[in-house]
Amino acid sequence: MKPLNTMFLVFFLLLVSLANAKVQEHEFLVQETPVKRLCNTHMSITVNGQFPGPTLEVNNGDTLVVKVVNKARYNVTIHWHGVRQIRTGWADGPEFVTQCPIRPGESYTYRFTIQGQEGTLWWHAHSSWLRATVYGALIIYPKEGDDYPFTKPKRETPILLGEWWDANPIDVVRQATQTGAAPNISDAYTMNGQPGDLYKCSSQGTTIVPIDSGETNLIRVINAALNQPLFFTIANHKLTVVGADASYVKPFTTNVLMLGPGQTTDVLINSDQPPSQYYIAARAYQSAQNAPFDNTTTTAILEYKSSPCPAKGGVNIKPIMPSLPNYNDTNTVTSFSKSFRSLRKVEVPYEVDEDLFFTIGLGLNKCPSNFNSNQCQGPNGTRFTSSMNNVSFVLPNKFSILQAHKLGVQGIFTTDFPAKPPVKFDYTGNVSRSLWQPIQGTKVTKLRFGSRIQIVLQDTSIVTPENHPIHLHGYDFYIVAEGFGNFDPKKDASKFNLVDPPMRNTVAVPVNGWAVIRFVADNPGVWIMHCHLDVHIGWGLATVFLVEDGEGLLESIEAPPEDLPLC
Repeated sequence: MKPLNTMFLVFFLLLVSLANAKVQEHEFLVQETPVKRLCNTHMSITVNGQFPGPTLEVNNGDTLVVKVVNKARYNVTIHWHGVRQIRTGWADGPEFVTQCPIRPGESYTYRFTIQGQEGTLWWHAHSSWLRATVYGALIIYPKEGDDYPFTKPKRETPILLGEWWDANPIDVVRQATQTGAAPNISDAYTMNGQPGDLYKCSSQGTTIVPIDSGETNLIRVINAALNQPLFFTIANHKLTVVGADASYVKPFTTNVLMLGPGQTTDVLINSDQPPSQYYIAARAYQSAQNAPFDNTTTTAILEYKSSPCPAKGGVNIKPIMPSLPNYNDTNTVTSFSKSFRSLRKVEVPYEVDEDLFFTIGLGLNKCPSNFNSNQCQGPNGTRFTSSMNNVSFVLPNKFSILQAHKLGVQGIFTTDFPAKPPVKFDYTGNVSRSLWQPIQGTKVTKLRFGSRIQIVLQDTSIVTPENHPIHLHGYDFYIVAEGFGNFDPKKDASKFNLVDPPMRNTVAVPVNGWAVIRFVADNPGVWIMHCHLDVHIGWGLATVFLVEDGEGLLESIEAPPEDLPLC
């Protein structure tokens, strides 16, 4: 083909792509709504009176315009979890990172385009613990005319896993902040907002997932829980994993999923069982030692259309219950995690410009002399904290970091976040108590546009080792390796998969172990990386990357919108 004809074809295809793309406009009304669960009614913060909130369905290439009107009594922001936000960092949502919060009575319109992503993502509040009830699914279909790279499902069902407190979640976290102790654990887990019929006063609302014999259906599983990784399974049905975090993977079959908070997994199920009712079940994966956790089980029901009536002769026939792994079954988690591969060969950075090493984990702060005992109810009269590289992240409160960066406002943050731990130690062994107390600061890492980044995320045994779901805003990344113990660059580099590693936005760093991620810093802006256990981000398990503009308009962040909230 002649070069001119080739250029014309590319231009034509671009015009067709743009012509098919749509602009979708929505309004989110954040408000108090009476929600009854576990026999009690609470005035919960919801979007448009729904719990969970509305599901947004778009095609790859579409633009979303969502006006958020805050009629609640708390500040709020909305984060579009996993959306890359190319040049639109003002729409990312984390409070005091990319924007100041939307105050009660105010509004803000998020505008962004979905570019090159397909699968399941979600949206949630990014202020305090509001995401306990303020969340919903974001489903990205292929461009119009394109197909899935797997068997077309007969039907699709999103299942959002959540946590429910028989209390106001904001009061729960505020009490913990005041005392310095760990917050109370949840009272139930939920599927699509319903605990399921294993809990009191919950049998009437159990989520029903319909299926018919001979179908292949797609289940889109989202872990929207605040603080708990969760196992997920369906009785007597194999799960074929085909996607995760809006990225296609080489299909593999499993009996059980494990999702850290923030992660999504797309699975195909075949309706090849005798027509009946089968429980869909989820419960905790608990990796932290000697820590309280919610050990209950949430259920939904996979119901065949031709299944017999549940009640016969006045006797209720219970759905078939699946077996679930033990709460601390790390072997199952490891086997599942290591099964992920990208569907096709991918372009992983072979060389790196920034080789970063971040320790992650908990800590304890000694109480200041002016604190009373009621403010220091952590272990041995301390206050819980957490950190990366011994820095416990502190959010600013007068400007967002992105606003301060673009306006040149001094004194909001510093660019001296350490590229490696200040002290090298046996991260997963017996750690000296002198290393248990981090420093506080709003420290960021500045990255040159286009630089190739590698980050080793190393769990520590300070207080307790734990599986940490680490989420990076503004980027997908490749998980090139993971393992247990202390990362050894000489020995462990041989384990790197630079051919078809999975692409994710949230990595579950193994308990007492490590994970290595790589990405290219090609999206200018300010991007937080944090643990998606909300109790940990509140304690400071976070850091921020400031990615500088490149050359020209297309390598620079857009100008801030006129309605950007003021602090």
